[in-house]
Amino acid sequence: MSKLDAAYKLFDEYNRKDPRVFEWAGETYPQEYFFAIKLYEWVLKLNPDAGEELLLASRSQHIGRWEMPRDSYLEGRDSYLKWRKELALHHASIATRLMQQVGYADVQVKRVSEILLKKRIKTDADVQTMENALCLVFLEFQYEEFRKKHEDDLPKVVNILWKSLLKMDAHGHQFALSLPYSEAGLNAVIAAMQKLN
Repeated sequence: MSKLDAAYKLFDEYNRKDPRVFEWAGETYPQEYFFAIKLYEWVLKLNPDAGEELLLASRSQHIGRWEMPRDSYLEGRDSYLKWRKELALHHASIATRLMQQVGYADVQVKRVSEILLKKRIKTDADVQTMENALCLVFLEFQYEEFRKKHEDDLPKVVNILWKSLLKMDAHGHQFALSLPYSEAGLNAVIAAMQKLN
């Protein structure tokens, strides 16, 4: 087994421990395992020539997320930002340990951490690909349910979409417009796209 495959195996085993479940197409999955696989698939769609570090980052972007739930922090934006920052460091720490376990060099481990921590977004191509993929996973698998919960507040839905689209680049936007939304879902995406201009 290659180092890459060994790392994937460790990442996937870790994410399968997620006690939360996600239902899709009549099947149930450990939530972070499902999203890690879908993120990995999106990274390959966006960049079929993705390097090893980007692929490793895609399989471990949210590894162990359930271990630091949002409600373990206080309410409010400052606490939310602290949670996001510490959560990213948590993911990077787990990925680092597992990569070292299978023999990855420090330079590769450091590069994966840079991607996981989203350093230099908009200027680092790998980080931008990851951000595109994260937004596309949301749009494909979580957006319609979110939209239905907020059907009475279309401006809120459009604003959330706009914030997601802002993180993406033109390449990511092309894929975002190609997804099979409901009619109402597509209309909100188009409205958010128009806010970008």
